[in-house]
Amino acid sequence: MSKITDYSFLFQSMFGTKSNVGMVNPLKVSDLSNGSLRSQLKAAGIDTNSAQYKAAVKQMTQHAGSGAMFTNVQAIKNLMSQYDKDGDYIDPTTGLAGLLVTEENAVSRKTLISIPESSLDDMFELTKKEFLQGNGMGNGDTTKRSDVYTDLHRKMSKNDRLKAGYTLSQYEKAYTQAFIAAAKAADPTWKAGKPIKAGALDGITRESVESQLAKSGNKLVKRSSVSGSSLDIQV
Repeated sequence: MSKITDYSFLFQSMFGTKSNVGMVNPLKVSDLSNGSLRSQLKAAGIDTNSAQYKAAVKQMTQHAGSGAMFTNVQAIKNLMSQYDKDGDYIDPTTGLAGLLVTEENAVSRKTLISIPESSLDDMFELTKKEFLQGNGMGNGDTTKRSDVYTDLHRKMSKNDRLKAGYTLSQYEKAYTQAFIAAAKAADPTWKAGKPIKAGALDGITRESVESQLAKSGNKLVKRSSVSGSSLDIQV
């Protein structure tokens, strides 16, 4: 779902470039920790002790590297507006914080947690609908998957949003695998893109799929109907 993203283009446009030509009251990024400069920023209405300011400066400093980067008061304020009061980046599409995948949370986000039944219902129904519409082939241009994920993220606390999205993706894949199995059971020659036999998915319910699932570490796996052990269904 989410990926570690390079937002350098955004920060460059918001806090300036290596040149200060044409910039109003340019400030050198490397000087932002200077005491006198911090006083100047406070006088301009910037809370230099806030998590927003610290997050913005961290990004500017990282982007500046060893070169000379310039910014100004308005650019700093603009960049600060991209973070919430805790210094967490706000996704510009959804307006929600807690959705940025970083090197620090890339592993921990892959945790199964409890998510609302309504989101599972929505994902099951959408996955089934789009599976039938595309004959088992996804369409990244028309899918409404992101709507389901965004709705889920709005229901969750900020610190659980990435984990909730990961959990929902596990269920989504399990639903898809069940539909593939049902389509092949109805027509052993079926392949993605080929018309699905009418009624092939009628017996598949959310409950029937989930009743066969179990947690194994940070994944959902399918129980073996033969031995009772768990069999990874590669979701």
